Amino acid sequence: MDFMARYGTLIALVALLLFNLAFTRNFATMQTLNVNLTQVCTIVIVAVGMTLVIATGGIDLSVGSLMAISGALAPMIFLGKIVPIDNIGLAVAAAMIGSVGVAGLLGLFNGWLIAKFRIQPIVATLVLFIAGRGIAQVLTNGNLQTFRVPEFQFIGLGRIFGIPVQVVLMALLVIAAAWILKRTVFGRQIIAIGGNERAAELAGIAVARVKLAVYAISGLCAGIAGLIVIAINSASDANLVGMGMELDAIAAVAVGGTLLSGGKATIIGTLLGAMTIQLVRYTLLANGVPDAAALVVKAGIIVLAVWIQQQGRRG
Repeated sequence: MDFMARYGTLIALVALLLFNLAFTRNFATMQTLNVNLTQVCTIVIVAVGMTLVIATGGIDLSVGSLMAISGALAPMIFLGKIVPIDNIGLAVAAAMIGSVGVAGLLGLFNGWLIAKFRIQPIVATLVLFIAGRGIAQVLTNGNLQTFRVPEFQFIGLGRIFGIPVQVVLMALLVIAAAWILKRTVFGRQIIAIGGNERAAELAGIAVARVKLAVYAISGLCAGIAGLIVIAINSASDANLVGMGMELDAIAAVAVGGTLLSGGKATIIGTLLGAMTIQLVRYTLLANGVPDAAALVVKAGIIVLAVWIQQQGRRG
């Protein structure tokens, strides 16, 4: 069972690939690869931040709402609705930095509630889960924002050496987060806090500071994902951007092998988990299974992943 806990996600992913190569029409094409990669990118980006949060023994339910806020704020800045900026390059840079920065600050607010007031993470992040989407709707008066700004949309539609920009961003974030967890003192502190917070405090780790940092990182990741979504759609809808993303991100983390109780985390596992869930959904849809049934299967996969984790810990 310990073997399954460690390699189960990879085995499932390989099995799905083999099944699709054998039975799904037009699977081995660049178009199919692009479809799956672009759909999984935003989930992975959000799940990277979520992995760090869960590794400390926390959870972040606000990521979908933070995506909505970031997605609502960016067009307001580069379309000159807040302050007119004549230079489009400067306007786009301000929009990206400003909207992602606000999402990061709201993530920091989550961390502050948890670290300062010792509020349970699920309750603290529920505040912005509920209020965040409302804030995004207030910012836009509930209106759909449409735009055609190639300089901004490059983040969602552009390519670097033929590779989609969002895939490059995802890869950079995965590599950076994996390095942080494996090679830095900060990474070891995250794992130590998730394993035993009281022991970590006694060992001299600044628990509050680490928690502030991981929730801020989660907010920044959500902010980036929000920009990618609106760039692809050429529109920002505060009602829909990031809807259900917190569940997709948590699912990717759980299926990838990170313990939901904290103390053990794997960024590469999260990447594989997100790809597995996406491929399951694609496989079902490509073979004529309704999307509603795909959601039921996704829920079953999460239950199975958590059960395997529990068996692995007992073993």
